[in-house]
Amino acid sequence: MIAFPFSVEDNQAVFRPLPETLCAAVNLPNSITLIRICSIPLLIWILSSSHFSSEHGAKELLASAIFIAASMTDGIDGYLARKRGQITTMGILLDPMADKLLIAAAFVTLVQFNPSLVPAWIAVIIIGREFLVSGLRSIAASGGFTIEASELGKFKMVVQIVSVVAVILDHRWKEWPVYGNFVFPVHWIAYVSIWFVVCVSLVSGVDYFAAFWSKIDRRVSKRRRRAFILSRRQKPQAATRPADADVAPTA
Repeated sequence: MIAFPFSVEDNQAVFRPLPETLCAAVNLPNSITLIRICSIPLLIWILSSSHFSSEHGAKELLASAIFIAASMTDGIDGYLARKRGQITTMGILLDPMADKLLIAAAFVTLVQFNPSLVPAWIAVIIIGREFLVSGLRSIAASGGFTIEASELGKFKMVVQIVSVVAVILDHRWKEWPVYGNFVFPVHWIAYVSIWFVVCVSLVSGVDYFAAFWSKIDRRVSKRRRRAFILSRRQKPQAATRPADADVAPTA
């Protein structure tokens, strides 16, 4: 039983158990999601602070490790929630919000950290796409239907993770020696992945908007058809009323 002090009487703390609904909401999958949200300020601090040196790549390696670990929790919390039957309203709200906060914070920080690869307009396109999708899903939810995550959107998330890690490492290493004369082209991977993210973000944003518009159009068509049918049913009833009124009562 989880409890916390709520009053102090005669130098003694009185404890009261937490509500069962709160204990059910803050389960293991939701706790992992909250850890992902809490890792965002840490990532920003490491990339922006002068406490870590880039001379030997400590800052870049630590920031990359934190970002990769935070990104991996996106799949872990969803898997645990489905396996343990702990899908809650809190988790449904927090999980997509944590993903968007992580990506938005990473690209905003990269505008300052590595502006040669991530200029401000690229960050605006990527973050704007995230807000567009969130807005469309909110409107769809208020209208009583949902927009499922497309395969293109899931692929976009993977490309974003690769691009963020590559851009962070590019700040220290343009090439990474692998074996002998072979090198890992960090700079070119970062450059290509960033442009690929921009293209995928635009295409997936259009895809989400098309899915949203098709469902809205289908819903409006159903409403118009229903209204037309109701109006056709009401016309015969309206036509019979004057005929009934003309019949005079017999004495």
